[in-house]
Amino acid sequence: MMTNEKLQKLTLLIAGIGLIPIALGYGLMPEQTLTALYGFDASNVNLKHIMRAIMGLYFAQSILWFLGFAYPKFRKPAIYGMVVFMLGLAGGRVLSLTIDGRVHWLLIAYLFLELFFGFLGLRLIITDKA
Repeated sequence: MMTNEKLQKLTLLIAGIGLIPIALGYGLMPEQTLTALYGFDASNVNLKHIMRAIMGLYFAQSILWFLGFAYPKFRKPAIYGMVVFMLGLAGGRVLSLTIDGRVHWLLIAYLFLELFFGFLGLRLIITDKA
C-alpha cells in the first residue's frame, strides 16, 4: 500500500505535469489551438491577453506543485493550493454548465479531472497526520 507521503508526491507530480499541456493549449498559440479545439475565433488581442495570463497562472500552479513534490516543506501548501485551484475551476465549470448549458466534451473531461484532483487533495489533507 502506498504511504500518504508517496501519494501526495505522486498526486502533485501528475497534476503538475498534466497542467502544462493545458496551459500551452490556452496561451501559447490561442488563435490556432482554441479555434481548432473549440471552434471559436481567438484572434482578438484582449482574448489572447486573457488566455496568456491564464497560461501564466497555470504555469505558476505547476511550479508550486513541483516544489511540493520535490521539497517536504512545500508539500502541504502545494496540496492546499491544488485543492483551491482544482475545486475553484470545477465550481466555475458547474456554474457555467448550469447557466450556459452544454460545452465541448474536453471541457467536461477537465471538470471530472478537477473534481478528482480536488477531492483527492482534500483526502490527502484529512489523512495527513503531520
